[in-house]
Amino acid sequence: MNIPDKLFYTKDHEWVNIDNGIATIGITDYAQGELGDVIFVEFIEIGSICNASDTIGTIEAVKTVADIFSPLKGTVSKINRDLEDNPDLINRDPYDAGWIIKLDSISIDKSNLLSANDYRKFVQ
Repeated sequence: MNIPDKLFYTKDHEWVNIDNGIATIGITDYAQGELGDVIFVEFIEIGSICNASDTIGTIEAVKTVADIFSPLKGTVSKINRDLEDNPDLINRDPYDAGWIIKLDSISIDKSNLLSANDYRKFVQ
């Protein structure tokens, strides 16, 4: 199971990369493995303001449908349109090509985020 050290994680199995005030969000390798083959992704609209723990999309997989939760408060500035035609990017490359949403104007409150080491302990 791949858990990059440079990212933050949530107990809902999202990852977040914070760079220059922009948060890139996706689901973890663990989550995509539990879901199985991803066949559809639905996004919240660009420009939407979300709070931490708000639903920002859904992922439909062969096994189930799962909500995606925002780990931070911010404004949706970009969505990964590549997932519309290739939702399996989440399975193949969850930490790069399979990112889901970007937030800007974020409130960087890391109190609910886990380090890579803490996330490893959480999923074991």
